[in-house]
Amino acid sequence: MNTAAPKMEEPKMSFKDVTEMTGEEISGEQLQRMCNRYYWAGDYAKDRDVIEVACGAGAGLGYLASLARSVQGCDIAEEVLEPARKHYGTRIRIDTADAAKLPYADASADVVILFEAIYYLPSADAFVEEVRRVLRPQGVLLIASANKDLFDFNPSPFSHVYYGAVEMADLMKKHGFEVVEMAGGTPVSSVSLRQKILRPVKKIVVSLGLMPKTMAGKKLLKRLVFGNMIPMPAEIAANTCSFEKPESIPADAPNSTHKVLFCAAKKVV
Repeated sequence: MNTAAPKMEEPKMSFKDVTEMTGEEISGEQLQRMCNRYYWAGDYAKDRDVIEVACGAGAGLGYLASLARSVQGCDIAEEVLEPARKHYGTRIRIDTADAAKLPYADASADVVILFEAIYYLPSADAFVEEVRRVLRPQGVLLIASANKDLFDFNPSPFSHVYYGAVEMADLMKKHGFEVVEMAGGTPVSSVSLRQKILRPVKKIVVSLGLMPKTMAGKKLLKRLVFGNMIPMPAEIAANTCSFEKPESIPADAPNSTHKVLFCAAKKVV
């Protein structure tokens, strides 16, 4: 007779567990990185038709809409879109959609944006091909992503493949895009002394598989590393943060000096 206690199933995670959601506490660095992404994209979005794929809670959609001719957003996870739809109402169209099957017409956009999400895609190749369909000639794909080539890199749950600068450039070229800008953001050299001291500790925690997987689970660690936390805004504005412009980096070598990679690629075929 088996008297062992039944094994408890671990609760299933959703993308809401790993997405920065409106009103939840985030670090000042998280907010700065978010602003940097959209301020960088703003230069490409001016007077253009823009689509943000995997827009999450939509904090950047309003800022983009203040510059672009038109803006639309989409995400595959219905549960993360609720705050965005509630906040923007009829101001901005927000769809539930798969990044590999976008609900937009051929040659209907000048700019497509994918921020901090390429590693969640089962097939980045399928996504880039779909973007090529949706973009007009000379249209631009903008990607920002965590830099996998840092020594203390911590992959996110649900992730499939991370792309460093070299892999990102190769992916773009493979699908008929020309890399017009490769840049790095949030230099490791600029982080606080507390972060610098704790980076080796983080490396050990990650290697032992002890890093919490959800945003909620990481909150205590973020307080330890970053100090005071702040509520994530529903919508960033031009004056939410000062713009820390990404620094140009080579597209043919791994980068180990920046936390975030930025890639702008132009459709050429």
